[in-house]
Amino acid sequence: MSRTGSNVAAVVVAAGRGIRIGGGTPKQYRQVGGQAVLTRTLAALGALPVVARVQVVIAPDAAAFYETCLSELDPAVRAKLLAPVEGGATRQQSVRAGLEALHGAGAPEIVLVHDAARPYVDAALIDRAVAAGRDHRAAVPGVAVSDTIKLVEDAGDGIGRVRETPAREALRAVQTPQSFHFAALLDAHRSAAAADLHGFTDDGALAEWAGLPVVVFAGDLRNRKITQPADLIEADRAFGTPDRSPPMTQYVTRLGTGFDVHAFTEGDHVWLGGVRIPADRGVLAHSDGDVALHALTDALLGAIADGDIGTHFPPSDERWRGAASDQFLAHAVSLVRARGGRIDHLDITVLAEAPRIGQHREAIRARIAEIAGVPLTSVSIKATTTEKLGFVGRAEGLAAQAAATVRLPEEETVPVDAQAETAMRQG
Repeated sequence: MSRTGSNVAAVVVAAGRGIRIGGGTPKQYRQVGGQAVLTRTLAALGALPVVARVQVVIAPDAAAFYETCLSELDPAVRAKLLAPVEGGATRQQSVRAGLEALHGAGAPEIVLVHDAARPYVDAALIDRAVAAGRDHRAAVPGVAVSDTIKLVEDAGDGIGRVRETPAREALRAVQTPQSFHFAALLDAHRSAAAADLHGFTDDGALAEWAGLPVVVFAGDLRNRKITQPADLIEADRAFGTPDRSPPMTQYVTRLGTGFDVHAFTEGDHVWLGGVRIPADRGVLAHSDGDVALHALTDALLGAIADGDIGTHFPPSDERWRGAASDQFLAHAVSLVRARGGRIDHLDITVLAEAPRIGQHREAIRARIAEIAGVPLTSVSIKATTTEKLGFVGRAEGLAAQAAATVRLPEEETVPVDAQAETAMRQG
């Protein structure tokens, strides 16, 4: 049974790049069972009365991804979320950023530090963490290991020489959420930073270094961390639900189009379709200037009649200066799905004298398919010149036009005014 109380907060570390899992989208923002990993993690933590506040730490360029996660959360959970803070280059720096933000907002008694990529966390484990944190100054969840563990030293040529075989009974694989008296953990982080020590990969180890007695309470074998592509597949299966979409006869098809253009400027590359392409010039833009993704974002927004890219990401907002455009497309995709829509096909034409995209075509298709969550066969990209005519022909810039075919539930396509008119006629 949960212990209720208002003086427990959680720091959720979501600032990592997730590069081991492959692809361009960080693992915490990848979809599993129709929702982002981070959304599921926040829902699990925020749904419990014992957790009063949640401080999320994100990467500097992940604001759009994060906002998409929030849109899928229950309002009661969103109400517990403090404004996100930007993390650092290491996990240790990111945790400290979260702790400092909590301190500024009013320090809690107990803080739970949890990895964004552990969406399986449940109420029982969180209860054990809070209880252990209250009874001790530092506590971490651990599970017994089933494999024999070897301590090795590098002998060269990829060979490791065994130094010791620890008794398996004494070993534990440590998880999160880890639980601490807030003041003690913040002091430990500040001391480590002052000593210029930045190699701690979990807060239990940092607490040990600071002289805090650390206890291990019972973890949960189900509380796995998403690290490899296979973990994403398994999580998608675990969180998946039967398809309750209306029969296809209840869908209507919408076609949206988009167009974008950017002038050339000094530089050594351009971004097209989420792929960095070497070039003898760059583009002049507020964000990364990816005309293909900008046009495609507008095409999807047009298909659901929800403004344009400037409506959602105004160039006057400094948050988007230099931003990666995959965030914009991911946001538009999430809006389509929030309306029960299905993306059938995405088609882009790039207009440019240079750079040539032929050798990059398949990489661009794969990247767009990944961002949009559609099969590779649903993405087409073509390129053409303008036969030396116009600004494109004079090599002053490049442009892209896009079309997006989307199916929406039939009721989504009936305007309120039309419904009222029908009711009046029937009345």
